[in-house]
Amino acid sequence: MLAHVPHIADLKQPFAPQEAAIEANRCLFCFDAPCMLACPTHIDVPRFIKKIATGNLKGSAATILEANVLGLSCSRVCPVDVLCEGACVMHRYNRQPIEIGKLQRHAMERFYDSGAIMPLPVSPARTQRVACIGAGPASLACAAELRRQGYAVTIFDARPLAGGLNTYGVAEYKFRPSDSQREVEFIRSLGVEFRTCQAVGADLPLEKIEKEFDAIFLGVGLGPTEKLNIPGEELEGVVDAVTFIAAYKTSAEVSVGRNVVVIGAGNTAIDAAVASKLLGAEQVTIAYRRTEADLPAFDFEYEHAKKAGVRFLWRALPARIEGLDRVTGIELMRMQAGSPPQPVPGSNFIVECDSVIVALGQTKLARMLGPDCGIQFSAGCVVVNSATGQSANPRYFAGGDCVNGGREVVDAAAEGKRAGLGIGAWLTCL
Repeated sequence: MLAHVPHIADLKQPFAPQEAAIEANRCLFCFDAPCMLACPTHIDVPRFIKKIATGNLKGSAATILEANVLGLSCSRVCPVDVLCEGACVMHRYNRQPIEIGKLQRHAMERFYDSGAIMPLPVSPARTQRVACIGAGPASLACAAELRRQGYAVTIFDARPLAGGLNTYGVAEYKFRPSDSQREVEFIRSLGVEFRTCQAVGADLPLEKIEKEFDAIFLGVGLGPTEKLNIPGEELEGVVDAVTFIAAYKTSAEVSVGRNVVVIGAGNTAIDAAVASKLLGAEQVTIAYRRTEADLPAFDFEYEHAKKAGVRFLWRALPARIEGLDRVTGIELMRMQAGSPPQPVPGSNFIVECDSVIVALGQTKLARMLGPDCGIQFSAGCVVVNSATGQSANPRYFAGGDCVNGGREVVDAAAEGKRAGLGIGAWLTCL
C-alpha cells in the first residue's frame, strides 16, 4: 500500500499553464535539434514543445510517448542538465537553456489527468507470448513496445508493486510512488499482464517460464547494496540506501535518526542523505574515501545536497560501527591521496551518529539465471547485441541495469524499447 510522506515537497515545482506557454515560446525549434540527439530515447523535443506553444497538449504527449512510454517519470528523474538541456543551443548565446524537463512534465501530467488514453495504434493480436522478468523501467518500455506490435506480454516481479526503481528507488522529492503507478496502470491498460509477488528463480522456476513463453526479456535491474564488511554492520540503525529509500517511499512508519552518516557519494547516497534531512534528521554527513574532485554524483545533485544542509567528509573510510545493540557512532580513518587511496596510520576518529546508511553501489543479479541458461556475462552484466538487446541465447533479450551496470531511467527505457523491437523482429522470423 502506498503511503506518501506529505511533508516532502517536490524538488522542482511544475509549470502553471501560462508559464509553460511562455517557456515553450522561448524554444528556437531547431531543425537539427541537439537536444533530441542528447536524449537516449530521442524524443522529438522541438515537436512536442511546439505543440505546447500552440495549446495542443494531447498532441505533445503523443509525441513524447511515441519515443518514450515512460515520459512522465523521465521528465522528473532524468539528469536533464547533462542530457537534453545540457545540449540546448541557448548555451551558445549565454542564455538559460529551455526547461525541457519541466515542459515534458507539463504535457505528461495533463495527459494523465485527462484520463491517459493511448494515442498510438496497437497492431492486431499475434499468437506468440513474451515474458518480462522484473517490472522496472526497462521491462515496462519493452512490454509497451511489444503490445504495440500485438504480442501478448506478461511481466513478473518479486515485489508487490510494479515500477521497479521508479516506485522503490528514486527519492520521494523527485518522483512519488503514486506517480510511478500511473505509468504502470497506463501500460496495464495496453493489455500487459502483471504478476507481482512472484520471484523468478525462487517462487517460480525459470524452466516453467521457458515452457510457457516464446521469448523472455530480462529487466531484473541490480541486486542488494554492497556490504561494508566491517565490524558492527549488523547493528540496529544500519541500513542500505536502497532499502531506506524504498521503505520511506512506500511505508508511513519510517523513522530516521537525529544524526545520520551516509557512506558513499553517488547519486543514490545523495538521495538518501537529502531524504534524511527532509524526514527530520538534525545532522546528515556523507563520508567518502576519495576527494571532492572524485565525486561520482552529478554536480547538480551535489549542489542540492549542500543547499539541503548535508555536510561532506572527504578522504574518510569506515573502519568500524560503534555500539552495543544499536549504532552510537562510526569509526573512520583518514585516507592519503593516490589511486587507490591508502589509509593514514593512526588517523582513526569517531563520528557520533544513531543511523548509518550504506550506499556503495549494488550487486549484480545474474546469479538468478543459473549456469546453464546459455547467456554470456561480463563483469556480472548480461552481454547483448547493442542493436537488438538479444543475448547469446536467442530466446533471451535484456536491457536496463542488468546490462549497463546501473545508469539512468531513460537509458533503461531506451534499451527496453530497443529490445521490444528486437524481440518482435526475431519472433516474426520464426
